Parts: sequence; C-alpha cells; structure tokens
Amino acid sequence: MAETRVELLPSSDQINRTMSRSEIERLLEQHHQDSFTWALACCRRNFDLAQDILQMSYVKILDGSARFEARSSFRTWLFGVIRRTAVQTNRKHIVREKLLRTLFIRRNESTVPEPHTSLDYSLKSEKLVKALLKLSNQQCAVLQLVFYHDMTIEEAALVMKVSLGSARTHYERGKKNLADRLRERDNE
Repeated sequence: MAETRVELLPSSDQINRTMSRSEIERLLEQHHQDSFTWALACCRRNFDLAQDILQMSYVKILDGSARFEARSSFRTWLFGVIRRTAVQTNRKHIVREKLLRTLFIRRNESTVPEPHTSLDYSLKSEKLVKALLKLSNQQCAVLQLVFYHDMTIEEAALVMKVSLGSARTHYERGKKNLADRLRERDNE
C-alpha cells in the first residue's frame, strides 16, 4: 500500500525562524523605495510623517512584533504593515487633536510639503497629485497600489484589509472621480 504524503504549510514560527534577520533586512532594503512612496500615500503626502511611519514599521518587523506568515508575497505583507502602522498613528493624532481642542489649546497646523519622491517626479504633474489627494483615502490607496506599485486589485485588497468587492468598488469609483477632477482642473 502506497503511503500518501501530505505537506502542511509551515507555521509562522517556522517561517520566522527560517528567515534570518539579514534576509529580512535585505528584503526591506529591496522594497524600501516602494515602501516609502506607499507610506507617503498612507500619510496623505506628509513627508515627515511618512518617514516616521516607515521607521516604526521597520522596527515592528525587526523586533518581531510584526511577523511574515507567507500568506501573501513579502511586499504585499510589508505594505499591509505600513498601512496598519499609519492607521494606528493617525488614530493617535486624531485623539490628540480632539483632546487639544477640548482643552482650548491652540496649535500650529502642519503643512503638506512639496513633492520629494521619485513617485512625485514620475507623475510630472502637480494637478494629478492634487486630484489624487481630493479622493477618499480608500480610493487614493487602491489607485496608488494598483497603478504605482503594480499590484493587482486582489493584492491591494489584502494590503488594505478590505474585501475584494470593496477594493474593486473603490478602484472603479476612484478612477471615475480622478478623471472627473482632472477634467474640472482642465476647465478652470
């Protein structure tokens, strides 16, 4: 009687044990440029905040609090870590702002800096960047992932932690809204 061999997927502990720190660092370095442009998109083009988000994401990965479990590609997983870190940080900022308003403390608003990344230079159009920023966060995120990071809508859904149907809806509405906004700018 022939023995049937069933191979199970490795557990997250086995994956993390087999992936050395140097391998993780190599992958982070390999994806650094794309990671930074994604962090910028998650931070609505705030350069300083994007740097902070990316650094916090790298720390989470290197100290083991964010673990790659090989359910998707490393890049897709990395973008998800960056997005979750940005969401957590934004929540903290929102709570802080509400608290400051409650206490009537006046503070200086940060301004959106001029474009500084290769993504912005590749767009070669300030009106496109401005039109993207007028989209909802979800629409902007899915368009960034699909068009500028060459992800499929399915991969974008994984990064954004939304269903495939939601990602498709945000994608379609985002394209339509972006086209409408660009037409409006041309008519001005």
